[in-house]
Amino acid sequence: MPGEDEIASVAALTHEGEGVVRAGKTAFVAGALPGETIRFRRTRRHRQHDDGELLEVIEPSSVRVVPKCRHFGTCGGCALQHLSPEAQLQAKHTELRENFERLARVVPQEWLEPLRGPVWSYRRRARLGAKYVIKKGRVVVGFRERLAPYVADVQRCEVLSPPVGEQVGALAGLLMELSIREKLPQIEVAVADNAVALVLRVLEPPTPEDRRKLLEFAQAHGVRFYLQTKGLDSVRPLIDEPVEPLLYRLPQFGLELEFAPTDFVQINGAVNEALVAKAVQLLELSADSTVLDLFCGLGNFTLALAKRARHVAGVEGDRVLVERARGNARRNGIQNAEFHVADLSQPVDRSAAWMQQPFTHVLIDPPRAGAREMLPAIAALRPESVLYISCHPGSLARDVGILVHELGFVVRAAGVLDMFPHTAHVESMALLQPGGAGNS
Repeated sequence: MPGEDEIASVAALTHEGEGVVRAGKTAFVAGALPGETIRFRRTRRHRQHDDGELLEVIEPSSVRVVPKCRHFGTCGGCALQHLSPEAQLQAKHTELRENFERLARVVPQEWLEPLRGPVWSYRRRARLGAKYVIKKGRVVVGFRERLAPYVADVQRCEVLSPPVGEQVGALAGLLMELSIREKLPQIEVAVADNAVALVLRVLEPPTPEDRRKLLEFAQAHGVRFYLQTKGLDSVRPLIDEPVEPLLYRLPQFGLELEFAPTDFVQINGAVNEALVAKAVQLLELSADSTVLDLFCGLGNFTLALAKRARHVAGVEGDRVLVERARGNARRNGIQNAEFHVADLSQPVDRSAAWMQQPFTHVLIDPPRAGAREMLPAIAALRPESVLYISCHPGSLARDVGILVHELGFVVRAAGVLDMFPHTAHVESMALLQPGGAGNS
């Protein structure tokens, strides 16, 4: 049962962007900010904490702002629109610093300035839910709701790249007109520099009339539809005719990369451009440098590194992405990059061909779980520098602690990048070089 109303001060933010109240048993209150005095009610009890509902902000924080999106608070796509962008970055820096201090037991020699980009209309990749709601008599499209397992009823999204952000309501209206509206649970969004792709997950094939309506919408709104009937290998264009592939560009390096609508690419194009440039700068490559790029994907970093180094080897566990990376090297006329398939979640086979090469530099960009299994192999290469790019500050701090205290590196620099404005997601990077285990 919900508790009585309480008045308390907010002490901090959780990793999910909720306010932390420590009056009595700890409570997490969505929408509350550190330093505020709030009135709230406990709504759900757990062993270590309670969930709370924000009823009133009595004394607001100086960094509280009015959310731009009218769906904020219901839609789970954003968690921090009520916090100013500058304060969001500061909160993410604080989380990274605290992870370094607590888990890695390391203080970087330098804290880098955050990498920034646009804070609205930035998201070029997204997975939207779609649901025909009988009680409403219509289809709703959006991210999942913040506090419920339902699809948020969104008409417009302020963080999705144009034109999709403005088209969410129109997409819902289109799906409502289809005979398969109850068999279409998901829309994958991929906004390229040259096209917009929308992948419809269909549990039943569309009828000829459905196809006609989809094609009319695509022509009217400047998008391409793809149909996914099963796994990712089943994705096919709505109309089977030659089209220019999806592309994004890294203009500072004169690169143009092809990707498929369900491939992994960095969410924020502008921040990705800044990140690639910063990575090349931090590694301080020369014409004699040889670079190992681990978890290389479709060549996002590899090809830019190849523009500055003598040779680069990219390694990735997804065979399809490796083929895409090889194709991107050919597309850009790059001949000093090679690519290998290997499961990087397991200890490295030291006899692998790519492990027999000498590397002066290593770049690593693993998934959220980090790269613990790769660390001894990285250390064995004795590189001049290791740049670790991370999508989870906890796994980064864990791995940095191992590199420092067990494998003899020092942390020259670290910092955050604003890849996901208005969310609690923290992207960061750390530059390590050989040194002593006494870095602290």
